[in-house]
Amino acid sequence: MARTRDSGTNGPGRSTTVRLAGWSAGHPWRAVAGWLVFVALCVGAGSAVGTNQGSVSAFWIGEAGRAESMAAAAGLGSPAVENVLVTAVAGPLDEGAAGAAVRDVTRALGAVPGVAGVGAAVRSADGTALRVPVTMAGGTDDARKAVRGVLAWVAEVRADHPGVRIEQTGGPSISVGVNAKQGQDLARTEMISLPVTFLILFVVFGAVLAAGVPVLVAVTAFAGSVGLYGVASWVFPDAGGAAISVVFMLGMAVGVDYSLFTLKRVREERARGAGELDHTAAVKVAAATAGRAVVTSGVAVVVSLAGLYLADDVIFSSIATGAILVVAVSVLGSLTVLPALLVLLGGRIDGRLRRSSRHRAPAGATWGRMLGPALRRPVATLLVAVAVTVALAWPATTMRLGVEGKETFPASVPAVATYAQLTRLFPDQGAHHLVAVRAEPSRAGAVQDALEALAGRTAGDPHYAGAPQIRTSGATSTFRIAVPHPENSAPALASMQRLRAELLPQTLGRVPGVEYAVSGEIARGVDYSAHQAERIPWVIGFVCLATLLVMVVAFGSLVLAALGVLINLAAVAVAWGVLALVFQNRWAEDLLGFTSPGFVGSRMPLMVFAILVGLSTDYQIFVVSRIREAVRAGVPTRRAVVEGISATAGTVTSAAVIMISVFAGFLFIDRIEMKEVAVALTTAVLFDAVVLRILILPAAMTLLGERVWWPRHPGRTGAVDPGDARAARPAGPVRPGPVRGVGATGPGS
Repeated sequence: MARTRDSGTNGPGRSTTVRLAGWSAGHPWRAVAGWLVFVALCVGAGSAVGTNQGSVSAFWIGEAGRAESMAAAAGLGSPAVENVLVTAVAGPLDEGAAGAAVRDVTRALGAVPGVAGVGAAVRSADGTALRVPVTMAGGTDDARKAVRGVLAWVAEVRADHPGVRIEQTGGPSISVGVNAKQGQDLARTEMISLPVTFLILFVVFGAVLAAGVPVLVAVTAFAGSVGLYGVASWVFPDAGGAAISVVFMLGMAVGVDYSLFTLKRVREERARGAGELDHTAAVKVAAATAGRAVVTSGVAVVVSLAGLYLADDVIFSSIATGAILVVAVSVLGSLTVLPALLVLLGGRIDGRLRRSSRHRAPAGATWGRMLGPALRRPVATLLVAVAVTVALAWPATTMRLGVEGKETFPASVPAVATYAQLTRLFPDQGAHHLVAVRAEPSRAGAVQDALEALAGRTAGDPHYAGAPQIRTSGATSTFRIAVPHPENSAPALASMQRLRAELLPQTLGRVPGVEYAVSGEIARGVDYSAHQAERIPWVIGFVCLATLLVMVVAFGSLVLAALGVLINLAAVAVAWGVLALVFQNRWAEDLLGFTSPGFVGSRMPLMVFAILVGLSTDYQIFVVSRIREAVRAGVPTRRAVVEGISATAGTVTSAAVIMISVFAGFLFIDRIEMKEVAVALTTAVLFDAVVLRILILPAAMTLLGERVWWPRHPGRTGAVDPGDARAARPAGPVRPGPVRGVGATGPGS
């Protein structure tokens, strides 16, 4: 008969995690119903209030932001313009067919809501194309909403004129097309990721229900967090783009991992007690151990992600908000609905429980042999591991940052492919510079003279294309000039630097009391990258300090916490190095399906840093928690390292495989930014699981010995720690795993 008596999980001293899990295990149907109601309320609330999209002004940064603000305040902001391109299907352009198509496009689009006007057709220099400019009404947000109607009418005209090729491009249509393509790719990734995760869990547990429970908890947690994200967007506006993709990626990773850690611990306790421990008691023991580690890990991940708010950027704020919510909801699910499901399913989750119990020692012996070098020769092991780390991280010293632009978006989006053709045929329709000028009314004449002089200086200059457009409203004027180069290219950057450093000081700079600033696609990218580079030290400092404090509170050891921070930084450095190595060069283009822009996305360093520190700390907490359990039971630190790592090896390895499978799925999203995230996180998790956990962590802890626990050694306190498995485990005979030197193991996981 299974034992249910509990000496450590009942009573006034038990932890919140044990109380919450104990209630859920004791009232499983109520817990499941409560979770479903909670998720439904989250989804309903998100649907009711909708998602608040960040305004265009939220993206204004640096000098470019000041220029946009000045122009917008005077009503001189650059209007959103779509271009309808008419070219030949094959051979020379049929003038009659092209003219008829232009007339129909002009007539149809002139009556479309959201269109301010349709301009006269413009012929390309080589005579092979006609361009019809369509000016959208309102601001950028209005144009994005209205452009779908324009696309629909252009499609109808296209169907009526099969003799010519009719295509459309522009900022709004590119934005709509890229987001739609990313949504389709994400849906496909989800369809691949879920069954692959289930298959991995089935291999791990050998039971369909045991494999399905973590996936179910993760998916419902993701759904609930998306609903909450909609509500939170009214405080932290949604920046669109990659935010929900990152939420799904992180939600699946931590959601499945937290359930995996708890479920493995329940099965371990059942195996340890030879079936004498019932599932309710085993769940309570798991809550006192794995559950406590889940909460600590969740706090660490949330703290790491909170550092993104210091970036002072709407994109990072929206990503941080969504990611924090999905982690918090995943932790809540692992403490409530997960224990309830494990009790309700009972023995149906055991799977290969008995067989894994019989084979626990050989598996532990294998991990003991793998840890052998780190324990026998810790100095040599550290030197080799550090050398590998430095080699992988070194390319990060050459990292160049840039911002995604129309040239880096996937050419599989029709509007993006058309944009490339448009800028080839009409060079003045590509990137541009916008100079905003403000001065006292008495200086109006001097400003106009300076702008005319500026126009003269740019005429014939190969850095610029076409005639500039000068507009004035009150005390503010704008000067708009096109650039005949891709916006992230060296010539484009040189044109902006020449404008800011030479041409403007020599013209407008000589007018007393004038205020001016430069914006445009190129300037926005440069200023955004500079802003991110400026914020990186603040984010890194905050996250490292916060993680240090979380680890000190969790384990009472400053030395161990500092070691954890160094290991986190090593994982991040390797991820940055691989990013530079892969995406700044062309050797991996065919392998990963991208075209190298010659730089790394400016958002990647901070995003990868915050996510990786959280995930790396996540693994460390689970491993060190088991090492600490052994030390509290009187095992010397050297032996406890073997016992703790061996006990968690199977679980953490399974979690790493699941994370890698989730992250790798984002390689199939046809957007270089998502591929960069996937490569960085996949590499770092693999590096963490192999080099950091098997080599650096055990070698460092072996070298430090008992000093690793300074200033508070866990074995020297007489208090019963509710997180100690030996204190929390129910009374009755147990069969602890053997400990025999280097090859010893703790309870197999």
